[in-house]
Amino acid sequence: MKTTKGFSVIALIICVAVVSLIGVGAYFVIDGNNNATDFDDYNFYSVIEPDKNNGNIGDHVKGDKNAPVIVFEYADYQCPGCASINPKVNKAIEESDGKLAVVYRSFLLPYHKNGTAAASAAEAAGLQGYWKPYANKLFAEQAEWEEASPSERTAIFNKYFTEVTDGKGDLDKFNQDLASESVSKKISFDMGVGKRVDVQSTPAFYVEGQNINWSEAGSVVVNGKTISWDSGRGGDDFVKLLKDIAETADSK
Repeated sequence: MKTTKGFSVIALIICVAVVSLIGVGAYFVIDGNNNATDFDDYNFYSVIEPDKNNGNIGDHVKGDKNAPVIVFEYADYQCPGCASINPKVNKAIEESDGKLAVVYRSFLLPYHKNGTAAASAAEAAGLQGYWKPYANKLFAEQAEWEEASPSERTAIFNKYFTEVTDGKGDLDKFNQDLASESVSKKISFDMGVGKRVDVQSTPAFYVEGQNINWSEAGSVVVNGKTISWDSGRGGDDFVKLLKDIAETADSK
């Protein structure tokens, strides 16, 4: 498979989200939960706290939510490009000396048959305090579950939960939460936000209302400083880009 600077070109292409098309199962969940939500009440470029519209499950934040620079990521656990970028995002946060945090929001792609189930599993794990390790596990082991049947998928997701919790998590609660209204609302809410910020592909990254479109040359202005990049950035180049964005905190 052809790759460019650490990322699969094919993976990036197949992760283009057709925003107007939602998989049949996800469609009713998303529209059913978001019809009554007034998104004008929310600032999409700040950390959204738990409330009734997101199932009382707030934004998932990697790093310190009070970091001076916050990047917002929209991704699908079954998206190959999202899986490959995940360790790079984690590395950038770790190397940014507390200046960078990344808010993760789910944006489901219609052709990923296990994407909704994976997002539900991550949210269910999060209700017991294990969202981050579970999300990392889903991305790292994507090849194991992406084509799994429902029964195989359940066994795999249960195995992951036991592993990331070191056997200390409540597996029965995890399985109950998978199908809960709260988890459904959280995923639905994230999708609603993603549509309103005009997510066109995954992974999608935003900072201060600007899309960090790292698949082509571009720039963003953060804290009054312009950060530019060449086309086709990926791999460690993307880590550097995020760290450059984080460094603008020093210009505040």
